[in-house]
Amino acid sequence: MHDADLAPYLTASDVVDFDHPDVAALAASLTAPTQIETARRCFDWVRDRIEHCMDFQREEVPVSASGTLATGTGFCHAKSHLLVALWRANGLPGGFSYQRLTLDGPKPPYCLHGFAAVWLDGHGWYRCDARGNSKPGIACQFTPGHENLAYPIQHPGECTYQEVWAEPWPELIARLQACESVSHYRAEPIDLNPPVFEPAP
Repeated sequence: MHDADLAPYLTASDVVDFDHPDVAALAASLTAPTQIETARRCFDWVRDRIEHCMDFQREEVPVSASGTLATGTGFCHAKSHLLVALWRANGLPGGFSYQRLTLDGPKPPYCLHGFAAVWLDGHGWYRCDARGNSKPGIACQFTPGHENLAYPIQHPGECTYQEVWAEPWPELIARLQACESVSHYRAEPIDLNPPVFEPAP
């Protein structure tokens, strides 16, 4: 991809607010001599230091990168928002990818799972899942050249969307912002169709 194509994957927004002082300071502390090592340090930090709210019985539902950092917990989506913000603050293009999964077992309800992708020179887009290894059976690592997502597609109706979006899906953000608690989410999982993907001009 040309630099112009990657420009949308480097911008700040209300959700990917890497211009927030706390996010910027954390990003600076994670900077390493190489692109891959910087990307890995950001990934490891979010994976290990931000608690997945469902694994740790938390009720908070932050959405923005800065809110996720301040709260110390979040859904997979919140963790990906923070991870992409840390990458972008370090000049690494980052974006968002999604899966449609069953919430528990082989039958509905379905839910939308989110993870992140970083553009690495010599590799292109590398998708990785920082949802956390706190759930039994999950052991996600940052291994460019080998995709290591948390959830394989196993059941009818599940899928992995191949696109990398520059911004989180707008309807997803609206639903997360309206979600009062993790208990609310458990009762009404978020299951959405993807918006039309518009590649960078």
